[in-house]
Amino acid sequence: MNYFRTLVSVLSLPLLMFTSCSSTHESEEQAAAADWSGYDVGTIVFVDDAPSSRGSEIYHELIPDPESYIREQARVVLSTLYFSPNDSITPVEEILYTLEDRDGISAKGGGDGQVQVYYSTRYIEKVFAEDPSSERMLFETRGVLLHELTHAYQLEPQGIGTYGTNKTFWALIEGVADAVRVVNGGFKGPQDRPVGGHYMDGYRHAGYFFAWLQENKDPDFIKKLNLSTLELNPWSFEEAFKLILGNEADPEALWTEYQASL
Repeated sequence: MNYFRTLVSVLSLPLLMFTSCSSTHESEEQAAAADWSGYDVGTIVFVDDAPSSRGSEIYHELIPDPESYIREQARVVLSTLYFSPNDSITPVEEILYTLEDRDGISAKGGGDGQVQVYYSTRYIEKVFAEDPSSERMLFETRGVLLHELTHAYQLEPQGIGTYGTNKTFWALIEGVADAVRVVNGGFKGPQDRPVGGHYMDGYRHAGYFFAWLQENKDPDFIKKLNLSTLELNPWSFEEAFKLILGNEADPEALWTEYQASL
C-alpha cells in the first residue's frame, strides 16, 4: 500500500541538523510516566475540500471535532516515537489536514514545520461500502492517521541521501510509520502481518518486524530506532541495531528469527 505515490516529490524533508550527535532521553520509568498532554503538537488546520461527497458526510459523522481528534492521535504518535517531551523532537508548527475527492488513500507532504496531509473521501466511501459500520471506518481512519502523523514527527536518517534516492532511508521511514500503527492497534493484528519478503520492503514488512523486536528484544525499540538517527552518521540498519541491541545484533539474523516465529 503506497500512500505516497502522488506526493513523492515533496516527501523528502530537509535533513534536520543538530549540534550534537548524542540524543538525550529520560529513563524508561520516566518515559512510562511522561505527560504529553501539554506538548504543543502544532496548530491543526482542518479543511474539507469535498463537502458534498458521501465520504465527507461519513467522516463528519464519525469525527465531529477533527482538530481535537488529530491532536489526540498526534500525542499517541509522539509517545510512541519519543521517551519524553524533553527529547530532540522534530518541530511541527502546523498540520494542514484536508479531505479531498481524489484517488489514493492518504499522503503527507510539506516540510520545515509545515505539514500537509490529505485523506481521500473516495477511499472512505470504498471502505464504508465494504463494511458499513462506524467501528470499521473509524478503525481504518485512525490507522491511516497514525501512519501519516508519524511522518510528521519522526526523525530522518543522516548521511544516506533522501526518501526518494535511498531505499534504506525509505524503508526506515515507512517501516517506522507502520510500526507505530501496529503497536497502537491500527492494524488487524496477525491477519494484516505479511509473511516473507524483507524489512527493506518497508511498510508492514518492516513495521511488524520492528513491533516484534519491541515485544521480544527491547521494550523501547521503536523509540531507540527513531532516536538512533541522531547518533549515527551515516545511518544504517546494521549500526542502528548494534546501538540498540548490542554489538552482536544482526538485522538479517533477527529477521530470520522473526520469520521463524511466524
